[in-house]
Amino acid sequence: MRIDRRLFIVGCGTLGITGCVGTAPSAQPVSRSDLPSDLQPIRNAGFADWLAAFRPRARNAGISSNTLDAALARAGFIPGVVTRDRNQIEFRSTLEDYLSIATSDERLSKGRAAMTRHASTLGAIEDRYGVEAEIVTAIWGMESQFGEKRGTIPVISATATLAYDGRRARFYEAQLIAALRILDRGDTTQSQLIGSWAGAMGHTQFIPTSYEAFAVDFTGDGRRDIWAKDPTDALASTASYLARNGWQTGLKWGSEAGTGGPTGRTIQPQNDGVRFTVTSNFDAIKTYNNSDFYAIAIGHLADRLIGAGPLLGSFPPDENGLTKSDRLNVQRGLAARGYDVGTIDGVFGKNTQNAISDFQRRQGLPVTGLATPDVLAALR
Repeated sequence: MRIDRRLFIVGCGTLGITGCVGTAPSAQPVSRSDLPSDLQPIRNAGFADWLAAFRPRARNAGISSNTLDAALARAGFIPGVVTRDRNQIEFRSTLEDYLSIATSDERLSKGRAAMTRHASTLGAIEDRYGVEAEIVTAIWGMESQFGEKRGTIPVISATATLAYDGRRARFYEAQLIAALRILDRGDTTQSQLIGSWAGAMGHTQFIPTSYEAFAVDFTGDGRRDIWAKDPTDALASTASYLARNGWQTGLKWGSEAGTGGPTGRTIQPQNDGVRFTVTSNFDAIKTYNNSDFYAIAIGHLADRLIGAGPLLGSFPPDENGLTKSDRLNVQRGLAARGYDVGTIDGVFGKNTQNAISDFQRRQGLPVTGLATPDVLAALR
């Protein structure tokens, strides 16, 4: 059985009704002090009307009135969820940048420490499901920075907002109903049912329908608790997911082409960049997130966690003519002059762009915020 866990790339993320329904017509959406203002649930008349129309569909799907009363009365429309959903459609990244973030020094350090700390648990999970510990750990690292960023957004509000918004109404309504079933069964409480802005939950960011289909109670305490501080159930659920979506024990996901890895088909996700040979386990990873970039990042991160080195091949210069080495030197040069550029990884986020703009201004260069050969030369 192959189910795409979620049909979008998230990096990792964080996140009720106005004129309400059910028995609490005057209930207020529940705010959280740990969320920015645009991710707070607010009153919205159209959203309230949508929820009123949704309620009979939820009842027909078997959700109890008590669960609906409690869950929907606390829900609210979250503007920032819609903004993030629309912005991600336009987001583009090169594979080189994606891998730089995925295998940053910080992530590798934390990942190796996590593998050591949870070695016995990961070993037991590997024994039961046949999915190697480094693969499970790599997914954990990509999805929540090894549990540090599991998300704080109410799943009911997030999925209801996206179902109401309508871009992928059927998909998110299915996630909303699944989340309500999770509450109806008593798997967790509404205060604990939190996750990313897109409704993905727990250490390895399961969407509600994937939780229903694949989550397991590995600790044997009677609960499939992917939200707890203890990552055991979440890690085992990820292995369960991959095992049931075609993972073959002992088969590498792939490798950089020409480096003596397994046989398989060859792909080149970035023009003029590194080529990879991939196997059926690469496809199993893609059922978790349907992206070549993601699957390569998981495989490469897993390899790095158990001692493999960086890629041997190179990527072409960026649109401004700079290689990754050049971009690293730009960040190092700015940092040496006292600028906060964030992580020095060759990927230019807002901090680096702001630093470049200020440096250009001070140097009398055109202020673009872009790293160009002129900026690199001025920093040397």
